[in-house]
Amino acid sequence: MKTPRRAANPRDAAEALFSPAKKPPPAPAERPILPNAKELVTLKLDSEVLAYFQSEGSRWQDRINAILRAAMNDKN
Repeated sequence: MKTPRRAANPRDAAEALFSPAKKPPPAPAERPILPNAKELVTLKLDSEVLAYFQSEGSRWQDRINAILRAAMNDKN
């Protein structure tokens, strides 16, 4: 006997849609931490702070990074 393509009633049809549990997607593989690797982030700064660092010319992001690194090292 052939099974029908569609369930006979709406409840069975709904159960058929939701019953096959899908596997959760695999966890993303952790990226290896490379020394001195830079990562793109979004950061909100006060406009005065941003203007101060940008007024000193290019590579202002590197200067902010250096100050944050110094603060991190002082804390350790």
